[in-house]
Amino acid sequence: QVQLVESGGGSVQAGDSLRLSCAASGLFFSRYGMGWFRQAPGKEREFVAAISWNGGETYYTDSVKGRFTISRDNAKNTVYLQMNSLNTEDTAVYYCAAEKLGRASMRSVLYDYWGQGTHVTVTT
Repeated sequence: QVQLVESGGGSVQAGDSLRLSCAASGLFFSRYGMGWFRQAPGKEREFVAAISWNGGETYYTDSVKGRFTISRDNAKNTVYLQMNSLNTEDTAVYYCAAEKLGRASMRSVLYDYWGQGTHVTVTT
């Protein structure tokens, strides 16, 4: 049974940092591409960042480039999202997802497994 469990969310002030983690089990983690998506209140889920199976490729949505960093530790079956210089536009539920072909995909439909999400709230 595949499980993706996000953690690290919380309520912070604008300008602060958070690091999200997603621990995977029940799959051969090092073969999977991983992605982070988010869904703000009243909005559709959107792509945030993705990383290929070996970390060789990473992609970011424009609004987080230079502020967010995706990384992975295949020995720990965990993917991370370091978020710096947070602003109120980053408020959302953040989801991690796993893609079995190992790609860093920006399209949510290509992902096979999803976590339950972790809340991030940024206030001024």
